[in-house]
Formats: sequence, C-alpha cells, structure tokens
Amino acid sequence: MSGRELFSSLLLFYKNKTMMTPQEQIADFTNQSLEGTDCFLIDFKIKPTNNYKIFIDSDTGFTLEKAIAINRKIRRMAEEAGLYPEGDYSLEVSSPGLEAPLKLYRQFVKNIGRKLEITLNDESADGLVGTLIEVKETTIIVEETSTKKNKKEMSTPVQTEIAFDDIKSALVCIEF
Repeated sequence: MSGRELFSSLLLFYKNKTMMTPQEQIADFTNQSLEGTDCFLIDFKIKPTNNYKIFIDSDTGFTLEKAIAINRKIRRMAEEAGLYPEGDYSLEVSSPGLEAPLKLYRQFVKNIGRKLEITLNDESADGLVGTLIEVKETTIIVEETSTKKNKKEMSTPVQTEIAFDDIKSALVCIEF
C-alpha cells in the first residue's frame, strides 16, 4: 500500500469515526470492549436521557467483576473521545437477568442440560417444558417432560427437535 493509499484509508476511517453519533460510538466502544473476551452482547438500549443499558452474557458466567471491567473500558473510551464532556450520560452494564428469554445461539449452547420453558410461534401449540439436550446450527433438541399448559410430568420423556425460527421465547426454568 502506497503512502497516498494509506493516508486515504486513514482519512476515510477518521471521517467515519467522527461522523458517528454518540450512540453509535458507544455501541462501537462496547463491541471493542468485548473483543478477546468470552463475553457477548445480548441487547443495547438507549433512553432519550443518554442512559445506556448494555446487556451482556458470557460463555463462562457473567460476573460483577466482568461487568465493572467492561463498564470502565467503555467509559474510558467515551472520555478519550470527548463524547460527553459534561458527563451528562449514564452507562449500565449488566446481564439480561434470569427472567430474560434466550435470544442468541451462544445462550442456548451455554444452557445445555438446563430445563427450558419454550413458547412456540404457533400460538395454537401448547409450548413445552423440557431439558435442552443439544444445540445444532438451526435447531435445538429438548427432552420434553411436559407441555406448558399441562404441567404434569409425562410418563416417558420425548425428544423434540425445534427450529430456532419456530421459537417465540425460551426461558430457563429456575430450579431449587
């Protein structure tokens, strides 16, 4: 690459970075903060008051220490970029919580062996409750123990393969 091409590339990169809105920059900083970690972004919400809520999960468990480290990285990048010189923004980094539905493939993989309550897109179907046995590229296999409407245990568990596209929501069942 010649010096002129390199300069053009850097200029284009600089223009693109400076043309980004503060919200786009915070999203970019979030992605940069997750690089090289076992953490991944689940959801990113922005309130009109510059309140950023960033929901992250991890393949090995999302701890308070991980949340603090990611929050600090994003804040440092925002300060270095001079995004909010008056500090008029807030940043919350957390896990989506136990009551949040699984959204991403990685979340399903992480929860193999756990009991799920699944609602299907086809509202006429009862949905099901069962243990997540396997996660494939486009489907999951659940060992069904009951339907959502009929919570009685089935006499013989049945393995059911469900396409991701057919899942409206999947919640991890909390068992004590």
